[in-house]
Amino acid sequence: MKKLEDTGLLAARILMPILFITAGYGKIGAYSATQQYMESMGVPGFMLPLTILLEFGGGLAILFGFLTRTTAFITAIFTILTALIFHSNFAEGVNQMMFMKNLSIAGGFLALSVAGAGSFSLDALLKKRLLAAKTLSRA
Repeated sequence: MKKLEDTGLLAARILMPILFITAGYGKIGAYSATQQYMESMGVPGFMLPLTILLEFGGGLAILFGFLTRTTAFITAIFTILTALIFHSNFAEGVNQMMFMKNLSIAGGFLALSVAGAGSFSLDALLKKRLLAAKTLSRA
């Protein structure tokens, strides 16, 4: 059963950050346009580098299972905030769908923050090495 859980967590870690990695990378190429859009929505432009770091860097961290619980939790909060800021105008039909999409993604990241990365991750590898180092230091 543990292998099935670990495989499911690996699949989640591969599928969930795809949107964030591609969006973060795209913001690098369209930096000034993205900054202008953010500012038009009331978000200070200086937040763009942090957004790119979270989307691209955090997406890669989740993909490889590095600091998964923390990164997934922060990403869930970020996703809820972006829903509230950018997709709360329900008079535009597509925004309601985008809002619900963001809430669904946030739910997945919250589940990942609770479950952790599983055995097929850098988190698990680092934990094994830390335990081995502690064992050696006691000897």
